[in-house]
Amino acid sequence: MHRHHRAAALTAAVLTGTLLAAGCSSSSGGKKSEEGGGAAAAGKASTPRMTVAMVTHASPGDTFWDLIRKGAQAAAAKDNIKLVHSSDPSAGTQANLVQNAIDQKVDGIALTAAKPQAMKDVVAKAKAAGIPVVGFNSGVGDWKELGMLEYFGQDENIAGQAFGERLNQLGAKHALCVVQEQGQVALEARCAGLKKGFSGKTDILYVNGTDMPSVKSTITAKLSQASSIDQVVTLGAPVALTAVQSVGDAGSKAKVATFDLNKDLVKAIQDGKIQFAVDQQPYLQGYLAVDALWLYKTNGNFSGGGTAPVLTGPAFITKDNVDAVAEFAAKGTR
Repeated sequence: MHRHHRAAALTAAVLTGTLLAAGCSSSSGGKKSEEGGGAAAAGKASTPRMTVAMVTHASPGDTFWDLIRKGAQAAAAKDNIKLVHSSDPSAGTQANLVQNAIDQKVDGIALTAAKPQAMKDVVAKAKAAGIPVVGFNSGVGDWKELGMLEYFGQDENIAGQAFGERLNQLGAKHALCVVQEQGQVALEARCAGLKKGFSGKTDILYVNGTDMPSVKSTITAKLSQASSIDQVVTLGAPVALTAVQSVGDAGSKAKVATFDLNKDLVKAIQDGKIQFAVDQQPYLQGYLAVDALWLYKTNGNFSGGGTAPVLTGPAFITKDNVDAVAEFAAKGTR
């Protein structure tokens, strides 16, 4: 467990790492770049320049991470932070990227703990080196045990339960929960929460999220084989948009709803192709993770008191409220 007194002597900065569309692969050792911002920022800090490292498990080409990156850039621009970000979907490689940040003596690290045990040793090494670490996006159930200072994100199990309850209201009876990466804690928690909140039957389908043609054919095959499925639940916008095609290919009557947004997904909700989305506000996660390290170094502040996460979702986006969100989605902040 993280305790208040452990944090006192630490200096801070944020490692802001999100993935460009160009992406990285495990063979390349991760993509790394430096950014100074460029998004909307209110005022600018006159505090000394800090270096913050953000290291994520982003997969190449996943647009979700562009939103996190924009939020991180906005905070870095405001806080006079040099933002260095890197990412890799392989947990072992991600841990190596965190070690690289420690070796570079950054002022603070923000990371995603999609595979928490893989992060355990490097987080301990960062703390031993006097570098504060904040978690975001993945690892809501593990950040305290890992010894992180703060956490920003959605409680995925609770979000899943809320999702299931909404499906009950919509009259669904048989849901297919599509997981694009087996063993990824945030994704598994969503389907577990869905099973708990949904009074109908829930099937889990594992697909390879890095291969969309395969995702499409796998979902199509499952829908063709199980005609009673009336609801497809996806855990990311690209998979949701692909699932809409699968429903058509299978001649299924299933509806599609999803976790997470992107611009195309917003349009699909407006067009009635997707019922709703649960937004965890990735821009906010990136912004808060970077800003938190600045606040800690500058003012000694830390959100949640070292005991509670800062929740950024779940926010339900439906046809009723999507137009208001669309304006911000077009700017890349929702």
